[in-house]
Amino acid sequence: MKSNIVQPATASPLFGHTPYWAECYGTAPYLPMSRAEMDVLGWDSCDIIIVSGDAYVDHPSFGMAVIGRMLEAQGFRVGMISQPDWKSADPFKALGKPNLFYGVTGGNMDSMINRYTADLRTRSDDAYTAGGEGGKRPDRCVIVYSQRCKEAYPDVPVVIGGIEASLRRIAQYDYWSDQVRRSVLIDATADVLLYGNAERAIVEVAHAYAQGRGPADMYDIRGATYIRSQVPEGWLEVDSGRIDWPNKIDKLPNPYEYVNEQSSCDQSGDDAVGGSATAASQIEPIKIIPMPLATRELAKEGVDKEKVYIRLPSFEKVSKDPVLYAHASRVLHQESNPHNARVLVQKHGHREVWVTRPPIPLSTEELDAVFDLPYQRRPHPVYGDANIPAYDMIKTSVNIMRGCFGGCTFCSITEHEGRVIQSRSEESILREVEKIRDQVPGFTGSISDLGGPTANMYQLNCNDDVIQANCRRLSCVYPTICKNLETDHSPTTQLYRKARAIPGIKRILIASGLRYDLAILDEEYVKELVTHHVGGYLKIAPEHSEDSTLSKMMKPGMGSYQAFKKMFEKYSKQAGKKQYLIPYFIAAHPGCTDEDMMNLSLWLKKNDFRIDQVQTFYPSPMALATAMYHSGRNPLKKLSYKRGEKVFSAKKMDQRRLQKSFLRYHDEKNWAYLRESLLRMNRRDLIGPGDHQLVPEEGHSSRSSHSKRREGDSNVRNRKASKRHNKARGGQWSK
Repeated sequence: MKSNIVQPATASPLFGHTPYWAECYGTAPYLPMSRAEMDVLGWDSCDIIIVSGDAYVDHPSFGMAVIGRMLEAQGFRVGMISQPDWKSADPFKALGKPNLFYGVTGGNMDSMINRYTADLRTRSDDAYTAGGEGGKRPDRCVIVYSQRCKEAYPDVPVVIGGIEASLRRIAQYDYWSDQVRRSVLIDATADVLLYGNAERAIVEVAHAYAQGRGPADMYDIRGATYIRSQVPEGWLEVDSGRIDWPNKIDKLPNPYEYVNEQSSCDQSGDDAVGGSATAASQIEPIKIIPMPLATRELAKEGVDKEKVYIRLPSFEKVSKDPVLYAHASRVLHQESNPHNARVLVQKHGHREVWVTRPPIPLSTEELDAVFDLPYQRRPHPVYGDANIPAYDMIKTSVNIMRGCFGGCTFCSITEHEGRVIQSRSEESILREVEKIRDQVPGFTGSISDLGGPTANMYQLNCNDDVIQANCRRLSCVYPTICKNLETDHSPTTQLYRKARAIPGIKRILIASGLRYDLAILDEEYVKELVTHHVGGYLKIAPEHSEDSTLSKMMKPGMGSYQAFKKMFEKYSKQAGKKQYLIPYFIAAHPGCTDEDMMNLSLWLKKNDFRIDQVQTFYPSPMALATAMYHSGRNPLKKLSYKRGEKVFSAKKMDQRRLQKSFLRYHDEKNWAYLRESLLRMNRRDLIGPGDHQLVPEEGHSSRSSHSKRREGDSNVRNRKASKRHNKARGGQWSK
């Protein structure tokens, strides 16, 4: 029905509110971290106090600085409490009682991922702390900080946000305790949770509190989560079982239904596109059947189409039933497009967790304004000369866009930042390059990155706003690149050229990960990149060689990698440069068997790769791959208790160790274990000195041909860079 076609959603201007009365105090050099700084500014109190798990760096790559400066621009007096001692409530009183609310964030990274490796070992360092010192924040940072704020001033509201809160807005599987936990909003005893990039939401919440409104008056604010005792009148409830129910899925319209279509996006009727999880070589383009809201119910007098919510299975149900957990994950990801998503409701005991629709992405003008706020672009002076590793990494880099439409199932970027690409203007980016040149102490003329979640998605979006508003596809590039996706990289190529031409800029590198299946569609971009912006190494992420595993990741096959590698080598040769690709691979991803890892290991040896820094799958909250890991089912396909596709996951430490060892087949320390494992797998033929074999016989010298082989395109000479990149992966992005 044409009447059911969704039109693009709009939002009020980000800077359209009347400023709060305290704007008369002007702009603070740094957001104050002490009462002495407040006195210098003439403040008797703070309107809002931000509590962060990171050291305070006044830079647009740090979420607490962005949110703080945004609120300051709205006229509020904003204080900062960074990495407080959480053992008592006293440090949370350091700036006095906030007039409006506390804003609590765990920081740029999830505190659990920041503290523990994928093998659950404690990390000794913390890149977001002065001196790189570990242990300066508690586990489950948002919960602890929020509770301490409530202890300090019980009557002051607490608003939680950032990546840690964002990925825990509903019941979620918790890898560290191996159980499904409640919404973090409940455990934190907070009043409001903001998810995603929260500029628009935090501004609306702040003005609402300033006007004397409470959470009960804020349920229309997008990108927010609240606790309600009951749902309001006038809303139409649609049980998630009407979208996709494990027991009767074959009898009900299914939003992930396979349809033999020639077009990957359909403008006819009210159908929108859906993603898939089978190997790209075996799949037809598909579409999603819209959620089957009963037309007769919507037609009832007084029912507003905007007042429709989806009831997810309760916390009590998903915590006990892994298949229902996978079902809830499917529905959550389907309801992620800000233009057509609906409110989600999940019961926790007698309380309702109410998740409003995703925030409307910022326009280019709004994003420019956010990045043009008066950041000092360096750490607060309280840290003296102590280095903050994360700041050292980004102090000469420029974030040119947000979001990612790749849809990789293991990555948290999409769940947090969304699939709609938000790009800054060329002028804004070039201004920031000049600021770096003029403001960063000791600047040598080298820009370390022009990028974002992905290096080459700048200004790439759907070429039709109406199609985008109706689309429910999980990825714009898997299993094939959507025909409605703009793939012209010329704006990025032009940006690179203009940035290089700025006086005082000697070199611009691209350090963000590259989506090479997109890059090969624009050979001019690849030429520009390889000729001018690769500092010897370029990071790309094939992740695996086997289609069965790649399908669970929603990643392209190795054909795209080989095509890009050919271009890369061609233009490196033309430029007269010796340059290497740094590939990233994941061990123990859901769906990856020991045989799959063995085949990847053979592929690595055949292509002369010796991986130094390796990754083991890390189940981050809310990711689709995490739903696979926990449930043992594939939430990208039809779910059924009896017939749904089951997914193997390497959960035991010896299984994960084996898969990781296959990635480092060349390491003598792994040879004995690999020999034992290959014998158990009946692959004795892979033990020996031949090029087609993985590990030498027992007693073979480490100075054998295995050890003499050239390091090839490996990242051995780039250990520090790859280590930093590995730690940042998994969606731990800005706010």
